[in-house]
Amino acid sequence: MGLGAYLAVSGALLVIGLCVCIARRNLLFVLMGIELILNAANLNVVAFSRFSGTPLEGQIFAIFVIILAAAEAAVALAIVLNLFGVFGSIRPDRPDELRA
Repeated sequence: MGLGAYLAVSGALLVIGLCVCIARRNLLFVLMGIELILNAANLNVVAFSRFSGTPLEGQIFAIFVIILAAAEAAVALAIVLNLFGVFGSIRPDRPDELRA
């Protein structure tokens, strides 16, 4: 399988992630879209690293990004749960309600 196949899958993940981020009115779906975008970037890094001759560097970088994404998801989920407890809604299109 060539580099083009990896780039096609990565591009599809990127487009799906962007569509989810733009179209959804729920912060949880926006977070899932961001995770899809990060996974598309990981796939690009690993694919380019494999075809450039140093596959281990790309995999290490991808693992680092996955760890950061897990930490980001944990913090964002805590913020979303707190917002839901305070306001009863997690709609991102109402920033005026987020002021304390």
